[in-house]
Amino acid sequence: MPRAVQLDEYGGLDVLTVREVELREVGKEDVVVAVKAAAINPGEAAIRKGLMAKKFPAKFPSGQGSDLAGIVTEVGIDVEGFAPGDEVLGWSWERSSQAEACVVPAEQLIRKPAGLSWEAAGSLYVACVTAFAAVRAVDIAAGDTVVVSAAAGGVGTIVVQLLGIAGANVVGLASEDHHNWLRAKGVTPVTYGEGVLQRLLEATPDGIDAFIDLDGPEYVDLAVELGVPAAKIETIIAFERAAEIGAKAEGSNEASTPEILGEMAELVAAGKIEVPIAATYPLDEVREAFEQVEARHTLGKIVLIP
Repeated sequence: MPRAVQLDEYGGLDVLTVREVELREVGKEDVVVAVKAAAINPGEAAIRKGLMAKKFPAKFPSGQGSDLAGIVTEVGIDVEGFAPGDEVLGWSWERSSQAEACVVPAEQLIRKPAGLSWEAAGSLYVACVTAFAAVRAVDIAAGDTVVVSAAAGGVGTIVVQLLGIAGANVVGLASEDHHNWLRAKGVTPVTYGEGVLQRLLEATPDGIDAFIDLDGPEYVDLAVELGVPAAKIETIIAFERAAEIGAKAEGSNEASTPEILGEMAELVAAGKIEVPIAATYPLDEVREAFEQVEARHTLGKIVLIP
């Protein structure tokens, strides 16, 4: 039986364990994937802690993980377009990707482009489709100035590059450790923290057309204080605050299609978008991997390599 990350209750890092699990029955339209890489996302830590139990309740024992990339080992009898041996990437909505193998519907997979590393392929789903949805939500035009909070995070690094491709003037909030990477991508970096309002005003003398928040409600409030219209404020995390002011709150649910994931994968494979990999960990070090994710100071993605 394959080994997988499991938890039996909500809690801290100590509830994470790695154990052998029995794969669920393979349906007619399912595919079994031997997982080669599965990225970790901050939202998974919040789910594990029970902070999102109302929106995303867990059924214990619960697995972990959405992102995955790997090799097809078995297909259901009605599956077309995939065969054992195919290299694929995609997602699980069953919290099962942080494992040596998992079963997912064929419609949640695409072929891995040639030349795309396993680490990058296993990091694409959540970060890339969320970034796609966030950029689409603010409906920018070339020349618009867009501020992005948490610009050096897993989603932020993709958002700022998508905005650049669209011709925006991008201002990214991040710690100074990541300013050089942002500058290399054509982003104007601004340090977050005390005094950020004044620093943003100085960095955007012609005004701000849109604001994409990837960190929390305080940045939605900051966008309002900066005079950004609610219709041009997007958040992937501060859902309640967005509802209160009429801001956008679109994320992976609005962009989870093979077509969008395929479009993003081709951009990465072509070198038009970089997916920074901060670190990789073996499955047995899942607690250490989540500890680094939850510190929220890494550039890009943390990836498990089963």
